[in-house]
Amino acid sequence: MAIEFSLQSAAFIGISALISLIGWMNYRGLEYVIKNYRWVFVCLFLLPMSVVYDFFMYFRNWIVFKMNSAPKQHDKKVKDVQDQVKKWDSDGCRRQMCTARPGWMTISFRQGLYKKSSRKIKVNLVDILEIDSINQTVRVEPLVSMGQISAFLNPLGWTLPVLPELDDLTVGGLIMGVGIETSSHKHGLFQHCCVGYELVMADGSVVKCSATENKELFYSVPWSYGTLGFLVSAELKIIPAKTFVRMEYTPVYSQEDMVDTFERETMKKQNNQFVEGLVYSKNTAVIMTGNLTDEADFDKINPIGYFWKPWFFKHVEGFLKKGPDVEYIPIRHYYHRHTRSIFWELQDIIPFGNHPIFRYLFGWSVPPKISLLKLTQGETTKRMYEKYQIIQDMLVPMASLQEALNVFHEEIKMYPLWLCPFKLYNNPGMVHPKGDQDEMYVDIGAYGSPKAINFDAIPTTRRLEAYVTKVNGFQMLYADTYLTREEFRKMFDHSLYDKMRRKLSNCERAFPEVYDKINRKVRT
Repeated sequence: MAIEFSLQSAAFIGISALISLIGWMNYRGLEYVIKNYRWVFVCLFLLPMSVVYDFFMYFRNWIVFKMNSAPKQHDKKVKDVQDQVKKWDSDGCRRQMCTARPGWMTISFRQGLYKKSSRKIKVNLVDILEIDSINQTVRVEPLVSMGQISAFLNPLGWTLPVLPELDDLTVGGLIMGVGIETSSHKHGLFQHCCVGYELVMADGSVVKCSATENKELFYSVPWSYGTLGFLVSAELKIIPAKTFVRMEYTPVYSQEDMVDTFERETMKKQNNQFVEGLVYSKNTAVIMTGNLTDEADFDKINPIGYFWKPWFFKHVEGFLKKGPDVEYIPIRHYYHRHTRSIFWELQDIIPFGNHPIFRYLFGWSVPPKISLLKLTQGETTKRMYEKYQIIQDMLVPMASLQEALNVFHEEIKMYPLWLCPFKLYNNPGMVHPKGDQDEMYVDIGAYGSPKAINFDAIPTTRRLEAYVTKVNGFQMLYADTYLTREEFRKMFDHSLYDKMRRKLSNCERAFPEVYDKINRKVRT
């Protein structure tokens, strides 16, 4: 009887607690609960799932590397892509094609609706194929991530000239979209470090292109978002790596000093291999410069990537109080310095994530996979992100930096902002300077919850887009864009792209235009 009574009591307490929880959620509202308590689901479920996924991929890549099986399988996997495209053709080309990779697996926080109506082609190409130390190149498949590449190249004494931060960014996404890093002021965008591409075309043929072979196709591929063919491999430049990055932190306390220091370190000091700025308010920022080195002062070494270390953007913010300083960061720690906190987006998901207790106990499980965050988003969560968050990278000429910072402050009043300079080469393609010379640009990255009273996602983004267009800038297309088709064609040069779509066999029937894949109306 006592046991039965205890079970009944426990059941009653459990039901009462559940009813109370539902009542509290109704009182507070679902948006409030998701906004303030999503960390419960993330910590209990997504972090363990992310750890298991990372371990599986690490183990798989280790086996592939040890067995050297990837190069032997590449041709077979490409043949499979060809067969699928030819089957699409023999079936009557009834629907346009896209990759079968689910939208939730991409870094972009949006999922394209076009996936639902397109013929899906499986492009399961995830391996590093070969390294050529004589010609200083590495050949990789499109789903190879930046985490894979740095883990593979750095122990061999090599690195990429431009290696974007986040571990899960893929080669294919950085080529078909865009990639940037703090070395881009010397080497350009990720696409400018590519030697050649291998693609399966709409007629099922395999075509290779480079600056000397199929030149027009080579310059048309970047920013094309898979609308010319399926990328199946890329050949990338590599350069010698060193053990550390010597980092100099320079805090600034006025906007004029911020812009002057950033321009000077980028354009006038030719020896800086890395330049980056984190803006913490309208008048405060920390400008960072770095150079590769094999020598370091032992007491100045800071392995910032260890899980118990402070998040990088918080660590950098401390120099506003401490003043200028120098550190030596191990090279792979430097390349992935923003990964653990997903720049600073994780503070909105796990507000206490940078607390020392959390870092020491659970920091090893951070960050949750962006793909899993997307996969587990309900409609309410999606609407909340659209309503309360902005995730944008706007590329503006260096000459417009101060004006652009004022526009961002007026429109969103959100900090930190990320500043990353890059050289925009005067090459053919969708993105190039308006003149006939190479030009220095700046990526202004805004990620988080705007504090501007008048912030409204669509009108605010539209005003930012209009400003960027006015100064001959560009918008990264992984994020929401509300440009009309005419505005989009004004921002991006379609002359070579249109020519290639007309020239390539079956291309216009096989693939949508870029605009039809990235515009907000066809994304959810």
